[in-house]
Amino acid sequence: MKALLGPAALLSALAIPTAAQDLPELKAKGVLRVLAVPIEDGPQFISTRPGAPPGFDHELLDGLGRLEQLRLEVVIVKSWADLIPQLLEGKGDLIAGGFTATASRRRQIDFTIEAFPTRAAVMTRKPHRVIHGVDELRSEHVGTIRGTSMAEALASLGVPAANIDSSIPPGGLAAALRAGQVSAAVDGIESALLAARSDPAIQVGMFVGPPESLAYGVRKTSPKLLASVNSYLGNVRKTATWSRLVVKYFGESAPEILKGARATEPPG
Repeated sequence: MKALLGPAALLSALAIPTAAQDLPELKAKGVLRVLAVPIEDGPQFISTRPGAPPGFDHELLDGLGRLEQLRLEVVIVKSWADLIPQLLEGKGDLIAGGFTATASRRRQIDFTIEAFPTRAAVMTRKPHRVIHGVDELRSEHVGTIRGTSMAEALASLGVPAANIDSSIPPGGLAAALRAGQVSAAVDGIESALLAARSDPAIQVGMFVGPPESLAYGVRKTSPKLLASVNSYLGNVRKTATWSRLVVKYFGESAPEILKGARATEPPG
């Protein structure tokens, strides 16, 4: 039976793997371990499904791997809540897979510059109208996911509680629209784009809440890795590679819709 470590010894033990895994150490090993929660029926940022494209983030990070001579190794994590703990425990070197850079997460880890813009968007399905303003939204029967920032945003816009259906499970909003369970739905723009690609009758209308960013998370003890990823992302966003990957994974209309997602003007 192993002896239990005291608090000070435990912190010291946890610090050993994390302090020695910045870019020079990773290059010496030749491997970049990417922590991710694959969602095979959702936006394809990281995919492990045999025969399927590897995913938007995977392809972007492959370019970084070639630049830094690192082989990508995807480490599957079962839940979003486990991503940061596993990073801090040294079980991976970088978090990817559609990870939102929030203020609470920034207190624990560092984030790269934006890899993909995100924002809550309102979806409807033809022949229903496209929703362009708050007054229109308030009159709809709106589906969203319970306990999310999207549900909070709907309440803050004054959408009557009786008009909000938050009983829909994650990943089920497009199906609820098709079934007529709701007349509109609010989901992340990346999910809305994927739904519209799969179902041409899906329409993306107004945005809800402020623009946010999907980015890659690294430990605060990995400044050289952070600098390398930021430099790479800053350069690749200026080339056709990023737009090509956006179209590949999210459809022809995605680049133009994502431009609108960055606007900060309040909805009409």
